Amino acid sequence: MEAKKIVLDKMKEDGTPLNAGKIVELTNLDRKVVDKAMNELKAEGAIFSPKRCFWQAK
Repeated sequence: MEAKKIVLDKMKEDGTPLNAGKIVELTNLDRKVVDKAMNELKAEGAIFSPKRCFWQAK
């Protein structure tokens, strides 16, 4: 499964704002992979930041 989909699915499943470190814990993906996936999701508008350094799926 593509890392971007894994990250987005985990964010939707959790339902609360998460930081990259927590996503790494939940998905067991490498930090660089999570950062890249989150940057792509931000560019697509699939996630938003309700507070500094935390992200949530739309």
